[in-house]
Amino acid sequence: MQRKGFQIRIWQWGLLAAIFVFWWAMTKPGFIPAFFFSDDSQAAFFFGEPVIILQRIWEWFAGGEIYSHLGVTLYETVMAFVIGTVAGLAVGLWLALSPVAAAVADPFIKGFNSMPRVILAPIFAVWFGLGPASKIALGFTLVFFIVFFNVYQGVREVNPNVLASAKMLGATRRPQLLRYVYLPSAMSWVFSSLHTSVGMAFVAAVIGEYLGSAEGVGYLILQAETTFDMNTVMAGILVLTACALILDRIVTEVEKRLMRWQPTV
Repeated sequence: MQRKGFQIRIWQWGLLAAIFVFWWAMTKPGFIPAFFFSDDSQAAFFFGEPVIILQRIWEWFAGGEIYSHLGVTLYETVMAFVIGTVAGLAVGLWLALSPVAAAVADPFIKGFNSMPRVILAPIFAVWFGLGPASKIALGFTLVFFIVFFNVYQGVREVNPNVLASAKMLGATRRPQLLRYVYLPSAMSWVFSSLHTSVGMAFVAAVIGEYLGSAEGVGYLILQAETTFDMNTVMAGILVLTACALILDRIVTEVEKRLMRWQPTV
């Protein structure tokens, strides 16, 4: 198993290296066919140059310029992720176990979920200001519904035979059925939603920083776009991608610890 995991890592790093090599070659004169760009040197302008991008990232971290901006973006992302997850889990469990409340709330939840949440960003900026609160509020609206619907569906799809067996053994609805039947049934759905929610929380933070902010990685990217500095734009995107992968890895490790009871495929 360890050898197989090592081989997979080799293939992953090899694929990453191949992508960067192709990217580097694509920005060199003579690589792009003439029908793509009138001047093949334009490729570097539109896509950036990988070597310069990596140098920019190194300068950010070596000089310490990135830390304050990255700290703001991570704070907004983590807060939106945590608050949205807790609220989605609580409301999802409540409505899944309360059919009457679910029937009353159903049109309102569907209405809020169908609303394009991106248009709420300027509204939140007016309500909460240009600080982290408006970005956290936007991220909350994205994370909450992802977690809510997964929890709601997971609890409603509890195996009736397992539920009946637990009741026959004397389990009461609260808290034993919740702890030993409903929550384990929903946890796989919850962690599936969390992997998506991490990326959405980052999206909300960056969108909020685009619309109004004086700090954050999204702010750095916006400033670079105004000067057509594609290398800095791509550097910011790569930094955000790396941070999202790290947070997703943390979620994976927590999932492994909490889902030990689940058979490994």
